[in-house]
Order: sequence, then C-alpha cells, then structure tokens
Amino acid sequence: MQGLRVLDLTRLLPGPVAALRLAEMGADVLKIEAPGAGDPTRTMLQASSDRVAGRPGAFYRLVNRGKRETRLDLKSEAGRNVLRALASEADVLIESFRPGVMERLGIGYEMLRVLNPKLVYCAISGFGATGPFAGQAGHDLNYIGYAGVLDQLASRDGAPILPNFQIADVLGGAANAVAQILAALWHVARGGNGRFVDISMTHATHANNFVAQVSLANDGVTPPVGGGLLNGGVPCYNLYRTQDGRWLAVGALELKFWETLCHALDRPEWAFRHWSVGQAIGGPDAVALTKELAAVIASRPLAEWVSLLEPLDCCVSPVLTAAEAAQHPLFNPDAYSSVADELDTGNGPLG
Repeated sequence: MQGLRVLDLTRLLPGPVAALRLAEMGADVLKIEAPGAGDPTRTMLQASSDRVAGRPGAFYRLVNRGKRETRLDLKSEAGRNVLRALASEADVLIESFRPGVMERLGIGYEMLRVLNPKLVYCAISGFGATGPFAGQAGHDLNYIGYAGVLDQLASRDGAPILPNFQIADVLGGAANAVAQILAALWHVARGGNGRFVDISMTHATHANNFVAQVSLANDGVTPPVGGGLLNGGVPCYNLYRTQDGRWLAVGALELKFWETLCHALDRPEWAFRHWSVGQAIGGPDAVALTKELAAVIASRPLAEWVSLLEPLDCCVSPVLTAAEAAQHPLFNPDAYSSVADELDTGNGPLG
C-alpha cells in the first residue's frame, strides 16, 4: 500500500477507523477536518489530563494515529478548490456526511470523477446513499436495532443489552469499507476506472447476521435466549460464573473438545451428552446438564480454571476485562509469557 494516497473527510468512528486500517497497511492518509472544533472525538471521552494539556483525547488519538492532518472549510469556495486539487491527485476519498451533502457542495463523486477518473470514492452512511432511510440520522445502536442484531444480544430475561462494542460502526462500516475500497483499487490497478463505494452500515450488519438467518430459513423464527446452539441452548457452548464472581467461557462446540473438558472435570459420563450425538438443543437434558456444569464451575475461582483448562486446548477461556486483555500475552507479549506463570503469586491479571 506504499504510495496510496487517501483523503479522510470522516469523523467519529467508522470512517476514521477505515482510514486507519489503510494507514496501517502503508497508505499516506490525510485527515481533513473543518475549522474550529474539528472532529468531535477530539473532546469526546476526553480525560481531564488531556484537557488540561490542550491535546485531543485518547479516542481521537487511537483512531487517527499515523495520519497527516489539515483543516479545510468546505463551505467556502477556496476550501472546495483545495479539496478538488487534492482529489485530483488522490487514489481514495472517504467521507461520512449524510447522503447529498457533498453533492450540494459541488464536490460529490460525479464532480470529482471528472477531475480524476481513477478516484475510488467511499461514502459511509447509516442507511446507504439511496432508499427510504437515506436521509435519516442514527448511531450504532439504531443500526444494529434495525438490522435485527440487537434483538440477538439479549440477557436471560430476553431484554436487549447495550453492547459497549460498536458492531455496525466498526464491522458494518469500517471493515466493510476497507474491503470494498480494496476491491475497487484492484479494479483500478487492472486498468479500470475508479468507482463510487456506497457503504450502508445497517445493510452490511444485516447481511452478516448469519446464524439468525439460518434459524429463519429453517424454522421461520429465531430461537429464544437459551434455546439455540449458540445462544445458551447447550451446555458445551455457554457462560459460567466462577466461585469468585468471574465468568468462564466454554466453547466446546465440537465433540472432541467437550470430551476433553468432561475428562478434565472428572465427569467422563457427561461426554456423550452433547448436541452432536443427539442431545436436543434447548431440551430438558441440555438445561439439566448446563445447571450441573454451572455448579461445578462455581466451585473454583477463575484463575484455577484457567490454570487447569487452558493448557488442554478444549476451547475454554476466561472472560477478561478490557484492562486484563490489554496485559494478556495475546496482545502484550512483553507483559509475561503465560497467565498461568503468575497464578501462584496473585500478581497476574487474574490474581
């Protein structure tokens, strides 16, 4: 990606992350902000220390690292002329205004493609450039609500939860934008012209709601919480509270992993109580065994379960906090070689 020139006119999360991923691949990304306050993430969730120091908050710094920055007033003719000049030399432009804004300013795709036929122009919006909701405002919670995904993220009583992970923004928006931009660049590299890449975060999120769609195809409905293969209807794929109030994720979906787990728990008789050999998903035996397993897991603290089960490679893992994940060897190899190495001292992330 060295030499790829990207103009990033986006703000908040989806567009900046898409441009960030291109920067991480080696692209030269120029972030263009409006005069004045600029991107709202400069002050959103800003720590008091950053405010006192007069620097943008961690949110802005995380999603815009590795980019060059400039300011342009696109409401002025002078600012628009500068953008036109930049776009005439760019490979990619990413924007996240509501549909129609760039066109009204005279710098939409149809205008810019005249200056640069090879330009890949990516517009990220909540509901797409056309359609009945094209002009609607929204945020991640709205997009996953419309896409039928929020309904699938429910607690045991069936109430939807508020996820602190922006599914539509990051996956439906940023990741999808990067994939389609790269596909368009491949077309350009083979001699074709650029194109308009229309990213609807809601539509992309809906398209990726595969397991729910499988249930709809098979049964006409999605399973209730605790009634499906992947949402709590089997003991081998579930969450269990430990003695110290933490959580253990059991993902022994395949029989071989479940057998390993059962033998490790000294419950070999459980090995054939598995969905793949006849246990009814969400049925009475699955419910009963889930309760039995829950009682076993509740007998020890999380660190002991990690020490026992992680080395067995049976798809069992701790539910880490974000702080613990940041210090885990998966993401911080310098922290220490293994979580288990610290268990005896009580100083590790699970200690």
